[in-house]
Amino acid sequence: MKLFYRKYGEGPPLMILHGLYGSSDNWVTIAKAVSRKFTVYLPDLRNHGLSPHSDLHDYDALSADIYELAGELGLDKFFLAGHSMGGKTAAFFAVRWPGKTQGLIIADISPFAAPDIKTPEYNQHLSILKTIIDTDISSAGSRSDIEILLRGKITSARTRGMIMKNLQRMPGNKFTWKINAPALLRNLEKIMSGLPRPSVNYPSVTGFPVLFLKGENSEYLPDSDRSDILKVFPAAEMQIIRNAGHWIHSDNPEAVIKALVDFGDH
Repeated sequence: MKLFYRKYGEGPPLMILHGLYGSSDNWVTIAKAVSRKFTVYLPDLRNHGLSPHSDLHDYDALSADIYELAGELGLDKFFLAGHSMGGKTAAFFAVRWPGKTQGLIIADISPFAAPDIKTPEYNQHLSILKTIIDTDISSAGSRSDIEILLRGKITSARTRGMIMKNLQRMPGNKFTWKINAPALLRNLEKIMSGLPRPSVNYPSVTGFPVLFLKGENSEYLPDSDRSDILKVFPAAEMQIIRNAGHWIHSDNPEAVIKALVDFGDH
């Protein structure tokens, strides 16, 4: 699948992958801040932003899209970073194509599924996606009108704001969604899945530095997964991003920028 992407800067290539409901827009500020250190590529993942829609949405497909984009860009080896769903995509890519991975940064997500996939986060995503699908925005004349429609079902103003970044104004002052919510809903269990848990004689992935960034106030990267992470990525280091929840790049961008710049010196 031919993904839409943005490009900034010069230097060694770094590709940053956004999370669920996100797009390349989410990381533009970070990309510009590290553009003297890296050539930064920000793709919109399938079913998000300006990239094509597909009924297929799992980590095999998402990571294969990144492999295809790297080939299109002529990238032999590159640094790869990803947040949340993008972090799992990056982990899958590194396991499948370690020879193309110069370094791996996974931002505030475990690469594994929770023991029970139907976590509170799963139920929250289920509710959000159903709200996007069920809310009729065809007669809305402004973003404020749409926010009023969403307010009763998505109570967090921050979450509403993130979801509303997926709105697209059409001719005739009409709005539509850029995000392919029906496909994401059908594939939600696959999105909540992850790498297989390591078992006996599990082949570890080596040859490049690995950094996990955890939001200080987030539970998306539990300490209990650390031992399994080290079985898959023995070189993995962990860093806490202070005063940050799950959206570390907006809660503490300075710390994330520093982590990326320092990582480039490996």
